[in-house]
Amino acid sequence: MPAIAPPEDKKQLPSPQKDTPTFSPSEVSVVYVLGGPGAGKGTQCAYLVRDYEFTHLSAGDLLRQEQDRPGSEFGSMIKRHIKDGLIVPMEVTVQLLENAMTEDMKEKDRNGRFLIDGFPRKMDQALKFEETVCPSRFTLFFDVPEDVMQKRLINRGKTSGRSDDNAESIKKRFQTFLETSMPVVEHFEKQGKVIKIPATKSPEEVYAEVKDKMSQHGFKVSK
Repeated sequence: MPAIAPPEDKKQLPSPQKDTPTFSPSEVSVVYVLGGPGAGKGTQCAYLVRDYEFTHLSAGDLLRQEQDRPGSEFGSMIKRHIKDGLIVPMEVTVQLLENAMTEDMKEKDRNGRFLIDGFPRKMDQALKFEETVCPSRFTLFFDVPEDVMQKRLINRGKTSGRSDDNAESIKKRFQTFLETSMPVVEHFEKQGKVIKIPATKSPEEVYAEVKDKMSQHGFKVSK
């Protein structure tokens, strides 16, 4: 699915205060996809889009698009944060996601299913999104040890062209994940809203377990 470009009017960032979420969970299904860097989130999301007709939104991709968008007042700030392995201010990320969801829902025959990849990476993001955009159905958490993640990312860096696929940035990103994203996983786990998937096996073997868990949560393969 082609990326959804953020609106040209940058004044939409950050979002205004709202009393109720933009989308109702009765009409929209949001599934967060979390895991450390190199956990294979993108690959699993591609399988889920293929089989369940989700719209895949990558918080990281949206931020990278915004940093390169001509005239963006947030571009330089986003670039610095990504390079240093830090988390971009949550108002920017949440609004970019809401913009993308809004644009997608304008299309005909949309089923309102969204996979949000690499989000929420911090507790304030989670609370803000749930309060102002849409409460999530559950979180898919792909669990991979640090040494496996590092090997995967070093290999990916040889061809990805991403500035953060290097040893120094990888270490920073993993530490940031442990300190800021794991509390999010634990928060939703206490609510019974986390599906934990060991992700050290091949992508196909990991996805077999994902499909089993999706079925248990009421999602049927659409093709």
